[in-house]
Parts: sequence; structure tokens; C-alpha cells
Amino acid sequence: MNEAKEALRNIEQNYKLFLQQQFTFIGALQHTRENAHDMIRPVASISQVQSYMDHHCNNSTDRRILSMFLNICNDLSKLCHKLETVHSGNSITNGILERCKMLLSHSNDLSAIRAKYPHDVVNHLSCDEAKNHYGGVVSLIPIVLDGMKEWVAHTEKLPRRALYNVSGGSAVSEKRAPQDAPTRAATSQAPHSVHLEAQISTSNKDNVQVQESERVRKKNLNDTENHSGKLKGPWKPPGRHA
Repeated sequence: MNEAKEALRNIEQNYKLFLQQQFTFIGALQHTRENAHDMIRPVASISQVQSYMDHHCNNSTDRRILSMFLNICNDLSKLCHKLETVHSGNSITNGILERCKMLLSHSNDLSAIRAKYPHDVVNHLSCDEAKNHYGGVVSLIPIVLDGMKEWVAHTEKLPRRALYNVSGGSAVSEKRAPQDAPTRAATSQAPHSVHLEAQISTSNKDNVQVQESERVRKKNLNDTENHSGKLKGPWKPPGRHA
């Protein structure tokens, strides 16, 4: 994925250089159309530009800028096929790639497409050029680049959604686990604490009962000794009483 994003950034940089030479590009198309005696129909496909360069280009400047356009289109086409192998995607991302691939097809009719704001490539043309000749061909690369960036944005969201969908409730449970841990700990410790308190309470009761029994035993012993002494009294020898 990172390699694909790097390739897209490189294409964007090349396109920025090409964009600075848009007037040169339009001039080259104008020259080659004149040489081909093809001044009526619009420039409506990549194969048409390829044919102009191969058969009707008379100077190196025109050849260079036409070749630059064709190379960027070729790089975008290769990247489309590469992106298909990077991620299986879903209906949205697959639809974006299919549209980009269709636009980059050499035989596809580009005459009806127009790049919109924030792109201003069409605004740099005259009304006649934009409407009847070059509006589609200058719109191709920016529209495809927007599609590629949209594909990347959607695809980068897919792993998080996929992870959530695959894990389902497990992911939610794992997230809640740390928060529930104190509750579970308190719950698990509660029976032990209650049991311990019960043991202490029982032990205290036993001690009280033992102490009370001991106290009662001693009291009974003392009472028995005192009662015995009172009954017997001091010993007197048998004899006559005065």
C-alpha cells in the first residue's frame, strides 16, 4: 500500500510539471491536428494523441510534451492494475478503479468529460477550445488522479471496518474488559471478604461463649465451695453441752 501511494505521489509531481506547460501541450495538439488535416473533430482519445505524435509531429518540443502526456496516462493505467492487487476492496473502491481504467482506455471517448473545481485546466482554454476541441483531453489526468486519491482514502478505512466486522462483539468485549476489571475484581473478592468476615464473627462468638462458660464454671465452683463451708461449720468434738 505504501509503495502504491508513493507511485501516486510521483505521478502527481510529474503532472504538476506538465500542468505548467498546458499552453505548450495545446499548441502541440494544434500543430499536429493541422498536419493531420483533422481540425474539425475534438481530441477525444489517448490513441488520437498517440497517432498525432507518431505520424504528424514535426518538432522536438511538440513531441516532448505529447510524450509527457502519454507517459503520465500510461503510469496511471499501470497504477490502476497495481492497486487491484494491493487490496481486494469493496463495491465502492472497485467501482472507482473500473471508472479510472475506462477513462484511461486508449479508445475511450473523452470529449464529454470536464474537470471541475478546484481544477482550472478548462478555464485556461478559450470557449471554443474548451467546448469543441480540448476540454476533454485536458480534463483526463486530473479526473483520474482524483479517482486514485479517492480510492486510497476509502481503502485506508477498510481495515478498521473489516477488523471491527470480523471481531464483532469480541472487539467490544476486549475494549470493555479493562473498564470491567475492577468490577470483576471486586465481585470476585466480595465472597472471600464476606466469608472471612463470617469466620471472624463466628470466631468472636465462640470466644465469647467459651469465656462465658468459663466464667459460669468458676462461679459455680465458688458457690459450691461457699455453700459447703456454711453447711459444715467448725468441727466440735462430741460431748455434753453446757
